Parts: sequence; structure tokens; C-alpha cells
Amino acid sequence: MTSAATGTHVASLAELTEFVGRPLGVSSWITATQDRIDTFADATDDHQWIHVDPDRAAKNSPFGGPIAHGYLTLSLIIPMWYEVLKVDSVTLAVNYGLNKVRFTTPVPAGARVRLDATLESLEELPRGGVQIVVAGNIELENSARPAVVVEAIYRLYD
Repeated sequence: MTSAATGTHVASLAELTEFVGRPLGVSSWITATQDRIDTFADATDDHQWIHVDPDRAAKNSPFGGPIAHGYLTLSLIIPMWYEVLKVDSVTLAVNYGLNKVRFTTPVPAGARVRLDATLESLEELPRGGVQIVVAGNIELENSARPAVVVEAIYRLYD
């Protein structure tokens, strides 16, 4: 597996229409360090031992050690997304929501994840801009199954 990001770079939203139904690219890897997991636990007040107690998780967890929160793994879509699609004319991008999210494989502390995304649809918005639906797999390095399967909706404005 390569760690280099490959993405789609276009000048304008109009050029993005030709990518509907096609892969946009793959981000570089991000490591789910124990420090990142602990920081997320502090930010969300989710200190469940399977995330923040490495000794107990190694002894008692069915995962063999601490794992990243599912929502932490999902939130990593943000920095990975910016590597997968760049539209020069966009001055504002808004997360509009999610149609589907599944946490299909736990992410062990220290493991690496990356985003592989496909542009599913694009529609023009009544007051300008476009709404896009992106199918994404947050891949877990050395795993046949993705960590997260997500269908995300973004609104992009020139």
C-alpha cells in the first residue's frame, strides 16, 4: 500500500460534473495514536476503557487492545477529504450531513487509516453552489475491510 495521496483537482464546480460516478482519489494515511484517542475522549467526555485504558483493553477487550472511537475515525474524514478533492473556485464548503455511516472494523490504537472516495452525485442548488454526495471508505491499513463506510453530503459554493 502506498502512502501518497492521489486526488482530483479542478478549477471550477462546472468541471466537477464530469467526475460524477468516478473515483476522486485516495488520501494519505493518518495514524490513530493513543494520544489522539485520549484527546478525543477528553473532547467528547467518552472515556470508555476500551479507548483510554491500554492495560485493561489488552487484558479484557475483545479487540486485544485499545481502539479508536468510531466517531473519531469518522471525524478524520475532514483532513483526508481536503486531499481527495480540490476545487479552486470554491470559497465555502459545508458539511451538510450523512446518508449512511457504518463502523465496520475497529481501528486499533497506532493503526493507520485513509479515505478512498467516489463522487456519487452532484446537483445545483437554487441559490448557487452545488450539493455533492460522496461515497467513502475509510480504509484500515492491512485490513481487507474498511474501518468506516460513509455516504457524505457536502455543499460547495464559489
